Amino acid sequence: MRMRDLVREALRALEANRGRSFLTILGIVIGIAAVIAMTSFIGGVQEGLVGQLGLNAARIARIGYSSGFTESDIKRLKLALPEYEAIEGSMDSYTELKKDDKTLNISISGGSPTYFEMTGQAAVLSGRMFTAAEDEAASRVVLLDQNGVNQLFGSPDFDAVGKTVKLKGRDYTVLGIYQGTQMSMGSGTYLQVLMPLQTVKRDFANGGNRIFDLTGLAREGVDINELAKRTTEKIATMKRVPEDEVESSVWVFTMKQAIDQMNQFMGSFSLIISSVAGISLLVGGIGIMNMMLTNVTERIREIGVRRALGATRRDITLQFLAESAVICVAGGIIGTVFGYIISGGLALGASSLGISQGFGGGENFSISPAINVETILLAVGISMAIGLLFGFYPARRAARLDPVECLRYQ
Repeated sequence: MRMRDLVREALRALEANRGRSFLTILGIVIGIAAVIAMTSFIGGVQEGLVGQLGLNAARIARIGYSSGFTESDIKRLKLALPEYEAIEGSMDSYTELKKDDKTLNISISGGSPTYFEMTGQAAVLSGRMFTAAEDEAASRVVLLDQNGVNQLFGSPDFDAVGKTVKLKGRDYTVLGIYQGTQMSMGSGTYLQVLMPLQTVKRDFANGGNRIFDLTGLAREGVDINELAKRTTEKIATMKRVPEDEVESSVWVFTMKQAIDQMNQFMGSFSLIISSVAGISLLVGGIGIMNMMLTNVTERIREIGVRRALGATRRDITLQFLAESAVICVAGGIIGTVFGYIISGGLALGASSLGISQGFGGGENFSISPAINVETILLAVGISMAIGLLFGFYPARRAARLDPVECLRYQ
């Protein structure tokens, strides 16, 4: 029989027992929907977290030393480790600002223009980023996010570029408004501002010249984990750190390690969820086998007539396998649709209730389900495999029936 005829006959047989077919399909729908929902939801969490880290996340290394680095130390590291495209220092500080009847808590991030560019922290929406010359001159300039504009000037849409902000009694000119990553954006009375590194060192570090946080951007194609080991060794040698103190005094943490750990955790979580969903699919498969065995019993005379008219055992086997496959493919398609609807609901609920922050996101972290063709094809493929696996025994049983006994069956 041709495939088109097999599918048509299968649809007619299922239509004759709509209630039974619906309940059988439901088991597959539940299993596939559970797999799709959790896979796309977890994939959305992964994509959201990786997106917050920036486009260069896998090439970033955070470098630290317990006694801090001088400017000459940073220059020596750049020369000794050419595998880095850039090594830039950063410095964080904190201050408060009285505004009307409330106190604004202001977190200050200081770095060079290159630092903010390679870490992806500052996508400038209006105005501009400060220049390297302004950083070297320790110019009193600042970048605000939209929440900062709202808190300082009364409206997030206020044109704050060119205006001044007074911090610790000094005036700082607003050069631009930045979007920032969702992990760095402030909210409520908490603000985050960006400044040139040299400005932060002079105005907010109490005269301290040492930098405790360096960020390195590895060149394309460089093994970042191997480079991290070499960086640790180089700092230990440069600073003459005793071997037994290296681990506690020098640290190099790569974003790739964080991403790998996150992927490993999410992968394990996905495996657990998929295993639970797999049990549902197993139950659905058993339901299909039960239905197909019932169909064989009810259609024994029909099988005898087909055999008498020239149908071979292969034709009978393919006919019942087609019915089983159609049930599962239909369940797979419906389950995929419902799975993405459920994942969208989970993402919306996690974002609106603030649960998404528990995954490591910031205040404004939101989740969008990850939809990809591979997952859809996998779901349909699994459905078809279940149909063929659990439908094979009933199909072979039907094919092996004696045609004479079938015709005599009442």
